[in-house]
Amino acid sequence: MVKFARLQLQDDAEGEDVVQEAIEAALGGIDRFAGRAALKTWVFTILRHKIVDVLRTRGRTVQVSSLGRDDADMDDTFDTLFNANEHWQPDCRPRPWGDPHAALEQQQFWQVFETCLDVLPARTARVFMMREFLGLETDEICATLALTASHCHVILHRARAGLRLCLTQGWFGTEPAAC
Repeated sequence: MVKFARLQLQDDAEGEDVVQEAIEAALGGIDRFAGRAALKTWVFTILRHKIVDVLRTRGRTVQVSSLGRDDADMDDTFDTLFNANEHWQPDCRPRPWGDPHAALEQQQFWQVFETCLDVLPARTARVFMMREFLGLETDEICATLALTASHCHVILHRARAGLRLCLTQGWFGTEPAAC
């Protein structure tokens, strides 16, 4: 939880504070826990809401730490996967993963997923997590990080492609094509 909060908030102390607030809120509202989901899922949902509140409160301020790594270094990697008309190179097409639903249920998958997320540039991982885990809309992400909608979509595409490549190598055990 702390690692997730730190990634989203780009501030170690604030991430720890938000996790404490989420745990405090969960303990204070334990009588409202209906048991329809796992306790861990319920507490994580509270944390997500706390993070979204902090991000919305911040507005459009730019964090110095977010100016570090750029997504440009990923361009060369992804350009080789596609031909001139932006279709997959024949040898680079993604391979089927088998039964992804069964893999999602395994805790080890999430450990590999977290490792793959760490491999992405910090800004790319942050945008992906804001969209997929926090459930923020594109306009909210753009306002928070001062991005255009098209740049946000490019970052999301790069994040998904990078995660797919990493998961293909690290979890599903297939070797990627020589691209």
